[in-house]
Order: sequence, then C-alpha cells, then structure tokens
Amino acid sequence: MSIAALEDLAASAYLFGFPLVFNLDQMDRYVTTGVGKNAAAPWNRFSHARALAGPDDTFVTMNNDTVYSMAQLDLGAGPVRLEVPDTAGRYYVLQFVSAWTDNFAYIGHRATGTGAATYVLVPPDWKGEPAAGETVVRVPTRVASIVGRWAVAGDDDLAAVHALQDATTLTPTGSATPESLPATDTGLSEALQFFDKLRVWSQAFPPAPRDADTLAGFEPLGLTTIGATPYGIDAELDATLEAGYAKGKALLEDVVASGGGNAIVNGWNLAYHSFDYNLDYFEVGSPDEPEFKIADRERRILQRAGAALGGLWGNQAFEAAYIATYVDDRGDRLTGEHTYTLTLNPPPPVDAFWSLTMYGVPDYYLVANPIERYSIGDRTPGIRYEDDGSLVITIAHNEPDDERARANWLPAPAGEFRPVLRMYEPSRSILDQAYLVPAIVRV
Repeated sequence: MSIAALEDLAASAYLFGFPLVFNLDQMDRYVTTGVGKNAAAPWNRFSHARALAGPDDTFVTMNNDTVYSMAQLDLGAGPVRLEVPDTAGRYYVLQFVSAWTDNFAYIGHRATGTGAATYVLVPPDWKGEPAAGETVVRVPTRVASIVGRWAVAGDDDLAAVHALQDATTLTPTGSATPESLPATDTGLSEALQFFDKLRVWSQAFPPAPRDADTLAGFEPLGLTTIGATPYGIDAELDATLEAGYAKGKALLEDVVASGGGNAIVNGWNLAYHSFDYNLDYFEVGSPDEPEFKIADRERRILQRAGAALGGLWGNQAFEAAYIATYVDDRGDRLTGEHTYTLTLNPPPPVDAFWSLTMYGVPDYYLVANPIERYSIGDRTPGIRYEDDGSLVITIAHNEPDDERARANWLPAPAGEFRPVLRMYEPSRSILDQAYLVPAIVRV
C-alpha cells in the first residue's frame, strides 16, 4: 500500500474511531475530575449537578434547560440496579449511551412515564434472570454513560429537583471492583496517543458486529496489534499516522461546519437525524424504526463523528429535536457586531418545552453575559409575546434600548456564535418539517 493510501486509511480510522476516543476521554473526566457543575463520581455512581450550566462548564453544547445527573457505568463487575422515583409528571430523561456513542435506551417522561420504577443494567453477555418488578436494560458495551436531565422552572424549583435526584440511585449487585478504562501510552504525540487509545479501547469495547470488518481493515496502521504499543517505534508508520490524523481532523471539522449532510432550511441545520447512527441496540424507550436509522454506511460513520464533536451525548429527535445555525437571512456568519431578531410565529409545538441557547464559536460553550441569561424559551420569566401569539427574540451583544426587546434579549458574544434551538418532545409537525423555523434576521 502506498504512503498516500496509508494516510487516507489513517484519516478514515480517525473518523471511524473519533467517537469512541472522544467519548471515553469525557467519561474519564467525569470519574476523575468532574465536568462543570457535575463533580467527579466513581464508576456506577451518580454525580448530580445542583445548578444549571453556565459558561464555566467547558463541555460541548451543554444545555441550560435542565440540571444534569450523570453516571459512568462499568459493568465488568456485574449488573447494577437503577431506582427512579415518582416525579409527579415533571419532565426528566435518563439517556443511555454506549462506548461508541450509540443511544440505546431512554427512561423518563416520554419513554416510560414518570412513576417510580426499578431497572437492572446488565453487561452484554449476562445470562441471569431479573428479580420480580425489575426491567432489564442490556448495555452493549462494558462501559456506558447515563445522561440524566431534569427540567427546572427556576432557582426556587431546585430544591424539589434535588430531592428527585437524590432518590435516583445506582446500586452494584456484586462486591467486585469496576475494571475502569484500560491504560494507554501517554508518552506519545497527540496524534499517536489518539491511535493508541483507539487501538486499546476498540479491543476492550468492540464496535457493533457490522463494523468489525471496518476495524479489521485498519490492521496496516497497527490498530489490531495486541499488547505493547506499536507507535513511537517505526518512524515511517508514525509519520503516516500524523498525516492521517491531521487530514481526518480537518475533514471532521468540515463535516461539523457544513451541517453533516442534514437539510439546511432558512439557514438552520435540521439535525433531526444527527444521532440516528445506532442500528443494532434497542432497549427500553428506544424505538427500532427505519425513520431513526441512518442506513448509508459512510454517512453513518461521518455523522457519528460529527455528532460527537458538535454535540456529544445529544438526544435523538423523538426525545428532543435540535436545530442550529451559523448564518443570518443574508447567508452571512452570525456575529456580535450586528443585532438580529428571530420571530417564532407560532412558537415551536412541543409536548414538553423549548429553548434557544447561545454558544460561542468554535468551542460551542455557553457565553458569559451581564444578565447571566444563556438561553431563552417558553419557561423564561418575563418574556413578552405579540398580540398574535408570536414571539420576537432579539439577539445582540449589547443590551437593547427598547423595553420589549430587552425582555426578549438573548445575549451574544462579541465574535461569531451559533444558537441552538431545542424542542423537547417535539410534535410530529416538527419532525415532518411541516413546522419550520424562519431565518434569523439581521437588523
């Protein structure tokens, strides 16, 4: 195989393996240092955020609608029991994400209702029987994440949510110690560390069977080598991997910036199928329907990588529909140098709630501002609707002079930005694109 062909193969390996490596790096953050409002918690324990996320929470596209309850599962020590309380109708969701970022189960308001329940989370090869009253959730990889979100109406609502979080528990059924993530070589360059993590972690947490041949095809890159790392030894192989890493990284950034193949309507990237790359694992609350499956193999792999970089642990559209934009009605990039309006007439039809959240570019973190408003939506106190029921949101870096515009102001950074509209439990008209959001208009 020529050097050019090997570099292209390395770029393909980067795109294929990025979700696994990026995801497990974030999981490791949660169990070692924590992320933002979520303090570190050991494997198989919840970390409950006690306040809404803000600009100090450096995690891609984190929402400002809910408080998070996060848990990193390691079922190498056996099944884990999950208890959820009765939320009396309050919106919440526990989203289950595999090592390869497949959303494979949902528990909560839409999926299972809001009554108290008990689940037993089991590893892929488990052959036991659940106890009476327990629902089995089979986890496709030994490690996985639970991404919990609780709707919060405001600061005075936090105490009630805290009580629900505290009643949501994980209990290991055995006494063995979780295995954790296998160690990788940390004395390598950024690129070579990436490929060593992909090599080691893909062996510990194999992809779905349909992707086994793809992984095996990376054998010339050393990714199937068992044991000690093959990197940092062969200068020619190292140079090939460095070049492939740079090429793959540039391709992935282009995928995210271009919308990843989703429909672009009025400048909005309708990311209703960005997270539909799971074709194999459908547990409680996860519909096994063609509408929510990306059948094309190459698009699925690209979409999975782009979704990880641009919105790791995002929900599928049947739970929460996301759309984002970088441009205004003229096709120009959004920037704090200008003032904009977004007119929602009518506001999004949802069964739960909706919000528009501001993110800076290129990190996709929440943006600090003087009024500490990071999102605006149907639950925002003091917003003012027009007589016809429409809502005009003003997006600007500087505070508006007009009283009505100030009430509906979503602060923007001085530089470029990307707003994201989230619609929780969207109506069919949203998913069918009968309801469309207009372009953001530059004033």
